[in-house]
Amino acid sequence: MLSRFPPPFGYEGQGRVMARQPIVQGGGGPGDDDQHRNAALRPRWLREVIGQQSVKQRLEILLRAAKKLAEPMSHMLFDGPPGLGKTTFATVLPNELGTTIQMTSGPALTKPADMLPFLTNVTDGSILFIDEIHRMPRVVEEFIYPAMEDFRVDIVLGEGMSARTISMPLKRFTLIGATTRSGMLSSPMRDRFKIHEHLDYYTVDELAQIVTINSSKLNTVIAPDAALEIAGRSRGTPRIANSRLWWARSFAASERDGTIDLATARAALAMAEVDQLGLDKQDRRYLETIIHVFAGGPTGVEAMAATMNLPADTLSDEIEPYLLREQMIVRTPRGRMATRKAYEHLGRPWDKESDQGLLFD
Repeated sequence: MLSRFPPPFGYEGQGRVMARQPIVQGGGGPGDDDQHRNAALRPRWLREVIGQQSVKQRLEILLRAAKKLAEPMSHMLFDGPPGLGKTTFATVLPNELGTTIQMTSGPALTKPADMLPFLTNVTDGSILFIDEIHRMPRVVEEFIYPAMEDFRVDIVLGEGMSARTISMPLKRFTLIGATTRSGMLSSPMRDRFKIHEHLDYYTVDELAQIVTINSSKLNTVIAPDAALEIAGRSRGTPRIANSRLWWARSFAASERDGTIDLATARAALAMAEVDQLGLDKQDRRYLETIIHVFAGGPTGVEAMAATMNLPADTLSDEIEPYLLREQMIVRTPRGRMATRKAYEHLGRPWDKESDQGLLFD
């Protein structure tokens, strides 16, 4: 999808360029509501971004340098867990520079020809953003190597002895990649990004500030302790905090007077089956299965998936990361095991002292 900002790429001497909000053009799919919701709450300027202070400081330096040197920003790669703001950082940068941005994703680029419309539409200083860039096929990676290094693309015409290569020059642009699995990127691709920024989880105070700001954007009054309650159950992730806020707002409008106080926030989250640590129904079901069915483990993910009637990759990609981060399970050579914290959270007696001693010995 293509988002455009009317002003050209402007630097000193060309007058002040007023950047505008990116226009999100979607395809009418079931995820469009989420896209519009995220776009409505997403910051437009770097100064509006909460958290990730060290990343913000480095980006501010790069922005000032790009404006003073009158050249595009270096190619950059954002990596980190989902929902931490990789796309947000990519969309605020063109606003700061007063330039254009094109947005696509790695799975949508199945062959080199899919990249040509984006590369031929770049302008001086514009930004090309590729989400989930680790899912881009290797043949597409190799195709954009010359575009990243020399700002050109090589197109092969014909076949066999009559084949010839045409080199097409491109405007100088900035490629921004976002990935949740930077290790899946090939080394040649990863090394071509001069800037590599890792986004980490947010603190409860930072999430509470995000919840408060976004509630004002939604014209909803929220109490400070209610914002802290929602933030504390959001797993350190702004995207989850926004989802919890939207649910609490709907609950307050339906069952209360529209104001989110502490009691309303707790009642809304209880109805959503989100507990004090941010665990939802599936998380608790995982812990109950490993404790009751497998006696706390160890057990393999395939056995857990078969017992819970869920795909194994759903467990390993969606459920287990947060449980591992909260130290409720551990992965051992023998399989997954529940920890004392998991037993205590479910209110179960801990009787694994001997097994745990053997494990860590």
